[in-house]
Amino acid sequence: MMIDRLRRVGSHTLLAGTALVCVFPIYWLLATSLRRPEDVTSLSPLPWPISIANYTDAAAKVDVLGLIGNTFFVAVFSAVGQLLVALLASYAFVMYTFPLRNLLYLAFVGTWLVPFQVTMLPNYVLLTNLGLINSLVGVVVPTLCSALAVLLLRQHMASFPKELVAAAKIDGRSSWSILWTVIVPNLRPALAALGILLFINAWNEYFWPAVVLRQSNSVLQLGLRSFMGTEGDQWGPMMALASLACLPVLVMYLLLQRHIVNAFVRSGLK
Repeated sequence: MMIDRLRRVGSHTLLAGTALVCVFPIYWLLATSLRRPEDVTSLSPLPWPISIANYTDAAAKVDVLGLIGNTFFVAVFSAVGQLLVALLASYAFVMYTFPLRNLLYLAFVGTWLVPFQVTMLPNYVLLTNLGLINSLVGVVVPTLCSALAVLLLRQHMASFPKELVAAAKIDGRSSWSILWTVIVPNLRPALAALGILLFINAWNEYFWPAVVLRQSNSVLQLGLRSFMGTEGDQWGPMMALASLACLPVLVMYLLLQRHIVNAFVRSGLK
């Protein structure tokens, strides 16, 4: 009994320590953003006296609401597009039988192993021919297909009870109706978990928007460069803008937390 209690205490202590290590950089980011401009480099753990001067300086330097809106547009449409393509592709791979299905699936998933730097130049040339360079749509279009999303949704869909699908077919429902009225409602936890992962990945993306967009005030990640210059980096406004960049992701996680937990719980059930 005592040994079990010690193990439990040790496990909780380890988890608490790991959580503190993960949360501390976020806390320091927020603390730095709330310091006075002359105290930005201070090592004091508490930002006192608290000041919002860094936020006002950031708002005066860049269009904060515009940056957040553009980044939100890119992240939402990229995540929704990847989910839609992954749903259709995984449904076809699981529910239909056609020649070379497994080979095509392996080839599809194998694209996940191709480095982005290999496909960057062809995508850039294609966007140039389509006239989508320096546009938010140009950032979104090449990201609409995600091999990781197809892989994860196919695993969930493969464990879906085939009896429900057969019963729906007997009722005369089409494949499109079965997907949206039978399968999707039962995959909401998995879709929520995958959706927030895709959203965060698109929200934090820096390299591809930097290639496509020529203006530094297009998305948040590029807007942060406005506070970096040859005369020195403006750490206060930069930390303030970075703190604002974390808020949408945090809000989305809080809204979808229940679905995300259910997705992880269900993935461990047979």
